[in-house]
Amino acid sequence: MNTVRQTQKTYCSRALISAILISLVFIFAAQKPFAKGLIIGTLASIVNFILIGESLPRRVLQSSRIKSLVLSMGSILLRFGLMAVPLVVAIKSEDFNLFAVVIGLFMVQMMILIDHFSSFIFSSTG
Repeated sequence: MNTVRQTQKTYCSRALISAILISLVFIFAAQKPFAKGLIIGTLASIVNFILIGESLPRRVLQSSRIKSLVLSMGSILLRFGLMAVPLVVAIKSEDFNLFAVVIGLFMVQMMILIDHFSSFIFSSTG
């Protein structure tokens, strides 16, 4: 479990720092809705990633296949509902850019992908 928390801390902190730095650029460029959308999407992505890590041991340790299925489906529905909240907010409000929210929702996944690409590129040249 400690490894899962360390992984979560690494990727979530990278995602949040990246979102904040990118948002600052957009704020200085007078694009506050884009910056706000990116931040709200990234926060939802981080919470989603943490919930995945927290629910994983419960699903694996279930003795019953039915209980494991119910927990998995409940976890997926909860996380999808959580990810839908920023999308609905962006659709209903002009204070948040929908495109930026979508980018933010994939921010943790982008950090994982960037990490793997960079480790592949830099480890193969050594």
